[in-house]
Amino acid sequence: MASISGPSKHEMPRDDTIVTDYIHPHSLNTGVPTEEIKPPRTGQEVLVDKAVLEALNIPGAKLQEARQYGSSLWGRTAKLTVQLPDGTIKPYFLKVVPNEDPGKHMCEGEYESLKAMNEVVPSFIPKVYAWGPLEKGPGYFLLAEFRDVGKQPPDPPILCKRLAELHMNSKSPEGKFGFHVTTCHGNLPQDVGWEASWTEMFTKILSRAMSLDLERHGPSREFSAYKPLLFDIIIPRLLRPLETEGRSIKPCLIHGDIWDENCADDANTGEPFAFDAGSLYAHNEYEIGYWRPPRHRLSNRTYIEEYKRHFPVSEPKEDWDDRHILYSMRFNISCSVLVPNSGQRQVIAGCTNVLEDMKFLCRKYCPEEVERVEAELGVKDESGV
Repeated sequence: MASISGPSKHEMPRDDTIVTDYIHPHSLNTGVPTEEIKPPRTGQEVLVDKAVLEALNIPGAKLQEARQYGSSLWGRTAKLTVQLPDGTIKPYFLKVVPNEDPGKHMCEGEYESLKAMNEVVPSFIPKVYAWGPLEKGPGYFLLAEFRDVGKQPPDPPILCKRLAELHMNSKSPEGKFGFHVTTCHGNLPQDVGWEASWTEMFTKILSRAMSLDLERHGPSREFSAYKPLLFDIIIPRLLRPLETEGRSIKPCLIHGDIWDENCADDANTGEPFAFDAGSLYAHNEYEIGYWRPPRHRLSNRTYIEEYKRHFPVSEPKEDWDDRHILYSMRFNISCSVLVPNSGQRQVIAGCTNVLEDMKFLCRKYCPEEVERVEAELGVKDESGV
């Protein structure tokens, strides 16, 4: 029997296409967007699945209202208004992903991500209450603390301070890189099984992302030619020095998907908070690799420099910028899968993308191998020969 009771008039729409009323941020990397992000709106009433009501588990509480709240690219979201037994009115946030796969990974992964981060920086991450399968499936739900979304993204000083606090104060339960459950970037499950080496962990994550890209777009001769150089030469060159010659890096708990619309000022308190996470324990610099591509407001250099004030760059510092390029590839290649017309994989005039970043790093660190690859591809030099 549900411990919350109350009438609702409409089911959440069952369509798989989520429409937003603003320009999608995962567009071509032609510049930082300047238009204001519209605040989420409250919409029509929705029917709350019995499994959600039971999961809240507050005897005597009454569901007063449930309405659509904002939008989600991969699911549906709502605000629940509940009267507690003492008469207090309390809002809750509900997310529903109406499919079995990857719905289970998305809801469980986000629940465990938010739970772990909330334990480190409670003001920065909403508390989660439950997740599980819908009674009337297919699909899964996530139930969490409701916070009113204000300005997006928050201003650099306090956002970057809170993010650095998360990274610095967290501790991997295994002392390794990875996470204890599968988490997702968007609706893409990540391969985050535990690894002692960050080089191995990142290699696994990027390899998984590129495999998904291959499934989505098919093979590219040029992309395939540079890929072995990236994995065999560039990744070891840029990441192994972090963990050799007496150096080490701490596995830091990261949000994993922190961009303009996954963080906001709390409209009531003014405190920044983040949500919609796909966490793992990683090199902290990997988190802000997402801020390199200019399609985000967080790509403003002020955010990166502010973050570095709170969490200094890892040694060797001279590799910082190239590591940042490398880390950005993981987010860009996933973007090419999630938003196929984003242009992140192929060469498009005026845009930065994964292939061009691969070429840049390969030409810098293995020019002789690049010459061989270009000869095999039949690429002409500048003289036209």
